[in-house]
Amino acid sequence: MPGANSFTEGQAKSRLEASGYSNIGGLKKDDKGVWKATATHSGAQVNVTVDYRGNVTRN
Repeated sequence: MPGANSFTEGQAKSRLEASGYSNIGGLKKDDKGVWKATATHSGAQVNVTVDYRGNVTRN
């Protein structure tokens, strides 16, 4: 979900780790304020996002 994201890169990474993701790479905030990265979950490489509310979504 787009919005004014106040999370730092470290906070976004912590959110992903708390949701069970590891090997987080390429963590970047897009022009809509959504953090995007690749990560591993249950042995699979996936694309993930963290929105301005802290919601973690697997894409």
